[in-house]
Amino acid sequence: MLTDLIYGDDFFENILIVESEEYISILSEMYPDAEIFFVTTEEDFFDERVKTCVLDYREEILPFDLEFFDLIIGDLTLEVVVNPQDIAAGFSRYIKQTGIFLTSFKNIRHWKILEKLMGGWFNGIVSRFYTRTNFERLLMASFYKDVKFAPVIKSAPPKLLAKLIECGFENYGDDLEVEIWQVRASRSIPELSLLKSMYTAEFRAEFARIIHRVEYDIEIADSVKNFWRLYDEVGMFEDYAAEFVNEIVIHKENFYKNLRKNSTRIESENIIEFCQSEIGTK
Repeated sequence: MLTDLIYGDDFFENILIVESEEYISILSEMYPDAEIFFVTTEEDFFDERVKTCVLDYREEILPFDLEFFDLIIGDLTLEVVVNPQDIAAGFSRYIKQTGIFLTSFKNIRHWKILEKLMGGWFNGIVSRFYTRTNFERLLMASFYKDVKFAPVIKSAPPKLLAKLIECGFENYGDDLEVEIWQVRASRSIPELSLLKSMYTAEFRAEFARIIHRVEYDIEIADSVKNFWRLYDEVGMFEDYAAEFVNEIVIHKENFYKNLRKNSTRIESENIIEFCQSEIGTK
């Protein structure tokens, strides 16, 4: 189930379920205080636990405010679509900066599909099949910043698996035995998502503006002073400030130099050290 990709610290106020009716009961129980919406093409569908919208998400614009949902969830939502990137990017517009998209796709490298192709027949022409790599690229090109996968395994007969490998099919990560990949796509990387959940968009925009002024030598002393003013106003932690710097600063060494030269605070060295250690691990 896609709900296996929901983490313990996830918090959802607004949820959209796309065509996957089986998640209504599960999510209603998991998040009894959440407002849950359901998109379906079934005109006679009714469930008092959800607000139902009858439309074809593949063809029609969703009638919701932008960045409204904490979670959009639906199995195989990009499988029977003309342009999957349009749909994936469209969904991202309705997800909050701190929100996620949960979906799944059939793995075209699964042994059962390859076995059919080797036999000269295949009945999945109307559906789109993906590899893990091209699905990740699709989502990254559709404004998602962090993508994680969980496999649903259907083991291959040992002789067939050996034959496929002998024929040149790489089996990295046991990919030939993954029938379905479940996917969690986030609008922000985890570190920045935490920042966005703690600070308003207006604050983040102002803090980013000041950081860029320090980076590009614009009234450096005043800019550094304003950096610390904003830092203190919200009670920011050093590691959060470092994550912010890592995400938006291009000329990091120049930023470090200006911050050091114009600061008397010990936090400046801690932030720089944290930034540099993070860069080293990426």
